[in-house]
Amino acid sequence: MVYALSSSYVMYYYQDILGMSAAYVGLILLIARIFDAANDPFMGVVVAKTHSKWGRFRPWIWSGSVLNAFVLYALFAAPDFQGTGLLVYFPVIYILWGVTYTMMDIPFWSMIPAVTDNSKDREHLSVVGRTCAGLGNALITVFTVMLVAKLGSGVERTGFKWVALIVAVLFVIFETVMCLIIKEQPVLKQEGMKTTSVREMFRALFKNDQAMVTVLTIVLIDCALYITSNLIIYFFKYDVSGASWQGNYTLFTMVGGVAQILGMMLLYPLLRKKMGNTDIFRLCLILSMIGYVLILTSSFTGLAHNMLVLCLCGILVFTANGMLTVLTTVFLSNTVDYGEMKTGHRDESVIFSMQTFVVKLASGFAVFLSGVGLDMIGLVGSSDTTGEIVAQSASTLTGLRLLMTILPILGLLAALIVFRRKFILTDEKADEISAQLRARHAEGK
Repeated sequence: MVYALSSSYVMYYYQDILGMSAAYVGLILLIARIFDAANDPFMGVVVAKTHSKWGRFRPWIWSGSVLNAFVLYALFAAPDFQGTGLLVYFPVIYILWGVTYTMMDIPFWSMIPAVTDNSKDREHLSVVGRTCAGLGNALITVFTVMLVAKLGSGVERTGFKWVALIVAVLFVIFETVMCLIIKEQPVLKQEGMKTTSVREMFRALFKNDQAMVTVLTIVLIDCALYITSNLIIYFFKYDVSGASWQGNYTLFTMVGGVAQILGMMLLYPLLRKKMGNTDIFRLCLILSMIGYVLILTSSFTGLAHNMLVLCLCGILVFTANGMLTVLTTVFLSNTVDYGEMKTGHRDESVIFSMQTFVVKLASGFAVFLSGVGLDMIGLVGSSDTTGEIVAQSASTLTGLRLLMTILPILGLLAALIVFRRKFILTDEKADEISAQLRARHAEGK
């Protein structure tokens, strides 16, 4: 919920509501992600060196969650600054948001391969974790616009402040419950995560070619996802829905959220009985691209004004994306074993710190492209105080449709090409490596 609120609505909040330049907002988001290139590996080192009576991961998960909750509220409760004040406030608070989010996110996902050495168990853990993440994302995507209108009494700036406060409080509550319940296994303190410096961490990562392939694939897929999540609200507000845009946007995102969760929980397990993970992954990329082509076609033929048609197109994209998020986590967990076989070191923190970094980098790059694109097509934001929706030119609407579909298609196509040519960790290969490592660990005992 926290990440979805930040990644999907920061551009809209600061550009459309507060009136900042879309290109400036996008540039700041990209700079913040580059800053995380240094922050994430250092966090991985800190997690690897942590030994406390509360365990390796929980201290950072809880403290990072509390700090991030405060910063999240500040991000969407910007003071009434004018000119330079707002230009300074936004980058400072957003970089702080990235730092505190990293504090909790790296140790959170690093626990998956550390809990069990069985690839099937990791797959199930990834499904559970990503399904819950998908549910949180869906809640934000579906209900934010309507909640903002309701809680703000028509004033979006006020509404976003209340939504951010609710999400921040829930964040602290849920993470506190998890930290109280989870019991870190003693196995976490064995040879895993012996890295002692940032240089060694990068060396271990670059030696793991399958981790690099997976990371690049995640970047390309997430760029497509975040371009869509940042532009879809403009598509409904200014192109297809008019005064009823909030209801139609909510309906579309609700259908998409349900499709995403069902893709994770039902469709993926069904396909898994008949197909390997790599085959499902390729199928999902193709289905998502087909969905984008259909959305583009419907927008130029007028069919996009029919919500049934638009929702059916969106189901393809969201269902495929739900399964892709599960699969990328599974693949990344398997690369930990692969890296241990290849280098002799088990580097959960470095691998999953890279996941955190590339997801944020992808979102920053996507928002930067979206911001530059919005300025290039000449989109004019609406007045937050009057609620009036500014009419956009025909060329602006055409540019918006192309931005929202063509860029994601190109990203997904590149991901498919990279994956087909470079990824080798099939189910059989992953099981083989896992068995070899278990035998090696048994000999070591």
